Amino acid sequence: MNVAAGASSLTGPRVAARNSRPFVGTAAAPLALVRDPLRTALFVLTVITISRVHQHYPVLEKFRPALLLVVASIGYAYLNPRYLTGTNVLRFWPMRLVAALGVLACASAAFGISLGGSASFILSSYSKTLAYAFLIAVSIRHVRDLFTFVWAYVLSCGILAFFSLFVFGIAKHGGYVTRLNNLYTYDSNDLGVVMMVGFPLTLLLFSVERGTKRWLLLLILIGISATMARSGSRGGFLGFVAVGAAALVLVNGVSASKRLLVLVAAFTVLAIGAPPGYWKQMRTILSPKEDYNYTDVDGRKAVMQRGVGYMSQYPAFGLGIDNFNRAECTISPKIASLRINGPMRCTPPHNSYVQAGAELGIPGLLIWVSLITAGVFAPLRLRRRLPKSWRRGTPSERFIYGATALFPVAMIGFAVTSFFVSFAWMDPVYVLAAFLTGLYVATRVQMEEGGRDSVGAASGKSSPTRAAGWRVKQSAWRSYALEQSRPATE
Repeated sequence: MNVAAGASSLTGPRVAARNSRPFVGTAAAPLALVRDPLRTALFVLTVITISRVHQHYPVLEKFRPALLLVVASIGYAYLNPRYLTGTNVLRFWPMRLVAALGVLACASAAFGISLGGSASFILSSYSKTLAYAFLIAVSIRHVRDLFTFVWAYVLSCGILAFFSLFVFGIAKHGGYVTRLNNLYTYDSNDLGVVMMVGFPLTLLLFSVERGTKRWLLLLILIGISATMARSGSRGGFLGFVAVGAAALVLVNGVSASKRLLVLVAAFTVLAIGAPPGYWKQMRTILSPKEDYNYTDVDGRKAVMQRGVGYMSQYPAFGLGIDNFNRAECTISPKIASLRINGPMRCTPPHNSYVQAGAELGIPGLLIWVSLITAGVFAPLRLRRRLPKSWRRGTPSERFIYGATALFPVAMIGFAVTSFFVSFAWMDPVYVLAAFLTGLYVATRVQMEEGGRDSVGAASGKSSPTRAAGWRVKQSAWRSYALEQSRPATE
């Protein structure tokens, strides 16, 4: 039986022989960025989407580079399908959940409080987020593609860190702390979400890179830590603590002493870079009832309570995607009192979980939470099925093994920081879903290529077509594929 054909039947549609042949030898090949036109376009698209660096250059922004790159990537992929994975990405749970959210978003527009508001958001923003996520997912054929896109996200965080340290100014902005102010990419709280996804991904690359690139990654880690201090975000600080604790507990491919050293260094940089009033602001986390978010009509507690009320009013489809602000100024229970006491604000949800539940209803909340929960536990389950030798194996093997721990850490970073911002329909969680899908595809190809290499070494040939005992391996992989196609929460 042909090895490539056998493996392709396990986790997705059959991969044509011409698509699988270029992957021969990837198991032992050094990790390097893939620079074909499609991967290059998506690499630049990721940098623009995550860092929003084009917003710093008005001339560049006028050309709408993200839209042009999406169109170019789709066109090139359509004309050159051999550059895409041969596996149906919808057979894996991450992209199935993403697709389900897309369907629910369209349904919520029809049954929510404003068809025009939701439809406009879907067409102008959310559809691009979904298209971008699916483009990344179908473009990951093996570990080097996944490695390339992780580098793109990490470089985006490096760019954001540079701008936060040397371009964006800081000013006293309420409360006690002097913090980043007048950002035109993300606000200081949103910045924490992006960075706390990027921090574990930077650690992942740091574990496999050597030489100059490792020094660059070290600078990015320092920049992320300093940026978190300058942001003055309490949610970002909690995310930083959560990411550090998760990395200490979950990452077992690196010695505990090295993990502790890196995290101590990161917290030291945060302490050194903390602006005036930072630690006084962080101490208010311990006294939530004394904060305006607990007492104000537009504070987080009141907004969350109203969000739960909207979800109970519209349990099936919600208010409609991106309609929370509109509900605050049309059907909110606060309207009656504010007509007498002062001006009314169309408040955003300030909580991604409340946003998902209020705008897409209970089904949307369950699917969105499942995406996050499975994003933490499913890769850890995958790690238990990997050969232990991969912890100290080739760069590709170490990257995959490390990803099964650090992708969950990145998802934990998102889960914590997104609790304090409206990020349910923003790119980071959908990029992580695409990365997780790519991890499953890359693991399958890596196992296939590892089998080829080991049999080739035994027989003195570089690429055999038959392998002893393949039917046993095929049965095991069929069980693996079936299990990995289900969310971890089932």
